[in-house]
Amino acid sequence: MTVDFEKIKNDFINADVDEKIRIYTTTQGLTTEQFRELLKYYPIKHLSKLEKALG
Repeated sequence: MTVDFEKIKNDFINADVDEKIRIYTTTQGLTTEQFRELLKYYPIKHLSKLEKALG
């Protein structure tokens, strides 16, 4: 499965917090480095919300 990471990253950057969580938790096929790249654009003050969504 080919993933368009630049599109995903752009969508992630422009999303609100809830949408960022949805993108982060449902996107498949990304590498660990790509997931780390997305986290650079996630607001730290809402990190607990993402952690809860990840289980």
